[in-house]
Amino acid sequence: MQFIGEKYRISLLSNEVVRLEFSETGTFVDSKTQSVINREIEQIEKIEYDVVETEEILEIYSPKFHLYYQKEQPFSKKSLYIDFNFAFYPHGNRWYYGDEFINLKGTTRTLDEVDGAIPLEDGVMSFKGFTILDDSNSQFINEVGDIVRRDFDSIDIYALAFGHDYNQGLQTYFKLTGFSPKLPRYALGNWWSRYWKYTEESYKELVETFKAKNIPLSVAVIDMDWHLTQIPERFGSSWTGYTWNKDYFPNPERFLKWLHDEGLAISINLHPADGIRAYEDCYPAVAKRLKLNTEIEEPAIFDFTDEAFREAYFKDVMHPLEEQGVDFFWIDWQQGTEINGLDPLLLLNHYHFKDMEDRGKEPLILSRYAGPGSHRYPIGFSGDSFITWDSLQFQPYMTSTATNIGYTWWSHDIGGHMNGYRDDELMVRWVQYGVFSPINRLHSSNSLFTGKEPWSYPLMEEMIIADYLRKRHELLPYLYTFNVLTAEEGIPLIRPLYYEESDNLEVYQYDNEYYFGTELLVLPITSKLLPDVKMSKEKIYFPEGEWYDVHTNLRYKGGASLDIYRGLSEMPVFAKAGAIIPMDLEPVENMRNDLPTDITWKIYPGPNNQFELIEEVDHHRAVTTVVVEDGVLSLTIDDPENILPEGRQHHLVFSATEAFEVEGYPAIADEQLNTVTVSMTDSAKIELLGFEKIEKQDIEKRLFEILNQAQVKYWDKEKLWFKFHENKSDLQYLSIIQSIDSEDLKAAVFELIYILNS
Repeated sequence: MQFIGEKYRISLLSNEVVRLEFSETGTFVDSKTQSVINREIEQIEKIEYDVVETEEILEIYSPKFHLYYQKEQPFSKKSLYIDFNFAFYPHGNRWYYGDEFINLKGTTRTLDEVDGAIPLEDGVMSFKGFTILDDSNSQFINEVGDIVRRDFDSIDIYALAFGHDYNQGLQTYFKLTGFSPKLPRYALGNWWSRYWKYTEESYKELVETFKAKNIPLSVAVIDMDWHLTQIPERFGSSWTGYTWNKDYFPNPERFLKWLHDEGLAISINLHPADGIRAYEDCYPAVAKRLKLNTEIEEPAIFDFTDEAFREAYFKDVMHPLEEQGVDFFWIDWQQGTEINGLDPLLLLNHYHFKDMEDRGKEPLILSRYAGPGSHRYPIGFSGDSFITWDSLQFQPYMTSTATNIGYTWWSHDIGGHMNGYRDDELMVRWVQYGVFSPINRLHSSNSLFTGKEPWSYPLMEEMIIADYLRKRHELLPYLYTFNVLTAEEGIPLIRPLYYEESDNLEVYQYDNEYYFGTELLVLPITSKLLPDVKMSKEKIYFPEGEWYDVHTNLRYKGGASLDIYRGLSEMPVFAKAGAIIPMDLEPVENMRNDLPTDITWKIYPGPNNQFELIEEVDHHRAVTTVVVEDGVLSLTIDDPENILPEGRQHHLVFSATEAFEVEGYPAIADEQLNTVTVSMTDSAKIELLGFEKIEKQDIEKRLFEILNQAQVKYWDKEKLWFKFHENKSDLQYLSIIQSIDSEDLKAAVFELIYILNS
């Protein structure tokens, strides 16, 4: 629905979105832009509005806002304002054109050389209930998919009025700007990446060592030293290169085939800034296509606005590399100088992705963020951060908040890239975060001392790192499901805490806590171990309901905040009551990242729930649905193309419950873990006779672990331990706790008292 004058155009795109355009020449934007590719986000007949219009004034009333505009006047605070119908602020919610708007932020272009936190760019979610997306400076995308420079000035903004329904707001934003495409399944596993002068033999040795230590990998990244870096001085910088260094990789096809045979996808690093020069193997073909003067070694200057250069770049440079075995490219663009008014990073991201799509390949790149709309070109490379606790502390917030601008697939340098300091504990915590982040890519600089190989750390740290890397591959069924849901329904893997309890002011304080899919709550540990208890402390908010620690199966009551304490091998990951989580039972045996032959379904007591596991092979899909409703579990397998492994076993692991019976199936109880396991191969419906939460939780084992490792007086440990076994009331036990000198030990034991009362 549009209202059009000589110089203005106002379009109602939905009950929540209104587009405001003003142009002195009366020229408006109808083409796609780099940010917005679809403006028909709701059927016209579903848009509710009333209009009051005179010769001078246009007023539009919708369920979410009232717009006032003095017709034909340039947009200003006097001529244009919107009252948004949300009572989140006591003094009203009026926005005058030009006002700064408060929002919950989005993300940033890069963390290059960042130590800690930096300001983030704007997102499209706001506690005030509305926000503004300014598309006035976006470049155009023409009918054949090329980016072209904006050739006229106009104001083009979108007012978005989602209130506090951030989930619906994100889905509407995706309708407007395009959904993020599905990632190949391999992208969700562990990546190895290091800026290092590898040879064919040393890289093989690396992969074999991972394999020997039963640590799964799915992506092999080869940084810039795959290509020639010792070049004649007359050609300038060696950062850009496209010719294999045969001293290191004498037979690239052989090497890349070996990696593929090991089940690895392959990416190589590109720095395209310096174009294509005469020393490159591909230069004769490029020179012929572009009619370059080879006698004077005329280079092909990098210019992605030039269709002829793009054609040579892809057909004569990129495609031959793909034919050798490269699956996708890491576009490590560091320069930001505009080319003919266009951002080269945007151009590279767009055309690399488009080139793969146009040829029917699974499109994937690794590159930096280039503004709103960048989510259509995953995956994001966040840049060269410093190896410090401050850097780690910032990344969970940056990653979850990026969802507010639809940028849901960040890949960080897990462990940090450069500078900083050696801290084995920091590396463990960074890997733990990486496993529960969108993409888990271990990386480091070319320093001798910053390698992230798990076996380069002391044995205890190595074992913890290896265990978490295996957990990442256990999670692949769960991760791939949300990969599909993001692409098709706008349901992201990671959401900030305020997406669910949006009216609760308290939850906005917990920057680093986030939902990991629909079933899990995660709080990465970003602080060092405390000497008294040899545990790290983090403050968590438990949303309404009940939450189970996935490591201990202990239950926490929601609607409250709490200091929680975890040892080095522990990360705070909680399953909601009723959660259903599909996992690969044998990630080590499945090192090639095929669909699992055995699925573990971790199921927790709680409300009725269901989970649809989505799996795909060659564009064919299978969906396995587990429903728990009123004490009955249904498992349904829909596999019309027979893509699932023959004889797949489903292991239903009912967690945080006492032993119970399952009619018609043997149920194996583990009293130590408080689990009951039932296995089956086909669709089934079973009655659960007694699957309920444990009313009185047993904290004895956890209490002993905390006291045993605490670096405090033995008398204090013994006093707490024996008084606990005297079955003192909570108040009596709390008074005993208060007599302990260590504040951290007090708080760690208080966490257990909280569990007892959950």
